[in-house]
Amino acid sequence: MPATPILNLPLVLLSNRGPVSFDRDVSGRTVNRGAGGLVSALSGLAEHLDDAVWVCGASTEEDAAVASEAQGGSILVQTSPYPHVVEDEPDGPSIRVRLVTTDPAAYADFYSVWSNPILWFVQHGLYGRALSPVITLVEHDAFENGYAAVNRVYADAVVDEVRARGGKALVLLQDYHFYLVAERVRELCPDVVLTHFIHIPWPGPDEWRILPAGIRERLLRGLLGSDVVGFHTRRYARHFVLCAQDLLGLDVDLDNLLVFVDDRVVRARYYPISVDTAALEATLSTEDVAGHVAMLRYTFLDGERQLILRVDRTDPSKNVVRGFLAFGALLDQHPELVGKVSFLALLQPSRTDVPEYADYIALIGAVVAEINARHTKDGRQPIDLRMAEDFPLAVAAYSICDVILVNALADGMNLVTKEVAVVNRRGGVLALSENAGAHEELGEYAVTLHPFDVQQMADALYEALTMPLEERQRRLAAAAEQVRTHDVGRWLSDQLDDLAQLAGYL
Repeated sequence: MPATPILNLPLVLLSNRGPVSFDRDVSGRTVNRGAGGLVSALSGLAEHLDDAVWVCGASTEEDAAVASEAQGGSILVQTSPYPHVVEDEPDGPSIRVRLVTTDPAAYADFYSVWSNPILWFVQHGLYGRALSPVITLVEHDAFENGYAAVNRVYADAVVDEVRARGGKALVLLQDYHFYLVAERVRELCPDVVLTHFIHIPWPGPDEWRILPAGIRERLLRGLLGSDVVGFHTRRYARHFVLCAQDLLGLDVDLDNLLVFVDDRVVRARYYPISVDTAALEATLSTEDVAGHVAMLRYTFLDGERQLILRVDRTDPSKNVVRGFLAFGALLDQHPELVGKVSFLALLQPSRTDVPEYADYIALIGAVVAEINARHTKDGRQPIDLRMAEDFPLAVAAYSICDVILVNALADGMNLVTKEVAVVNRRGGVLALSENAGAHEELGEYAVTLHPFDVQQMADALYEALTMPLEERQRRLAAAAEQVRTHDVGRWLSDQLDDLAQLAGYL
């Protein structure tokens, strides 16, 4: 746990997905811990504090049942050695959780109409503009009765928890689902110390002009209820300040990333999120991963063959199709590599209920089939596409790949790059999009990709595959050192130190 005096305050966390979820099997109710570095970091913080509560959405039917039984209050979940609800004093680490339920129709508008795809598409630059989006009365109603209404419910849950703690608390809000929460919490609880961290890109003012003026202004003013708005990179923080200046007409200090709102100063800051390096290396040492490593070596790395890897969701922002087109161009232009270089793609289908996402998955399959038909040699297909979410398999592939391909159109950070840097044992090359947040930290150790330029990416892949081993190892070691010294614990402690200084504790 980061040691900082700001933690003398009670802590209220808010995120759409929480630290645990409930389900049911033949034995009854089950409790599962959330996955990922963010959950691990914030859970590690909350578990060690005397007064902390995590407000989150009830995402399963059993979550909703638990929320109903709690009658709108919180429950105490002991997280180790196995997660379970406790009624009395826990004998291990625990987290107090408040599960929030909302009207299903309102939640559908909040999540499936506005959060995804509209906000996601705006913030990742995915709209073509000529034909999309089309904002009609339906979208206006969905914002008011969905996004705004659900934000109000979550804000009121946060307010309840702050008031239960005497009106003073450290409030940590997470991500793009809750842009309207901070303003309401500050209005009702003026003594809070409040930060909102945004995990996806924040574009400049022109991109936000896609949205109706009244809606974009409400989103910005909602965020400006915070004391600190956090981003992964300085570029995103600067864009936010420019939005406050250009779209709201507020006074700003662009050099120091400050926005002046009424009698308050809102600070834009950047904290590049990272990974839990110890947990990653522990996963690498498991028998499960060792078995996958043996299989992958046998399949892809006999003789002098090389392996390109990508691990991604099938989100259009990940630019999977152009990545495959670049690999196809590589093989077209360097036929000597056919049969000697394989491309393993471990993809997780994403938001298949959104038509653009379903269409993109179909396009991925078609492009892979065409490249494999063109370049299969001796019965060996160059691309092995697997639609599966298997973290031990991914870690095994991380450890032995020659190149990791990350060519996102836009990415808040991209933790795959950092995971590979930590666990790769083969002098793997980071082939990294200039539009991924991770490029700000790791670009000097990577081969830079221009994600719209298929030819440039093909040339960069060739550079990566033919780079001398000594240079590969030097770059990887430097990238790994950067990640280990700036892990997810550092990401959290840097934020807490800034908040402590802001609140006058330092």
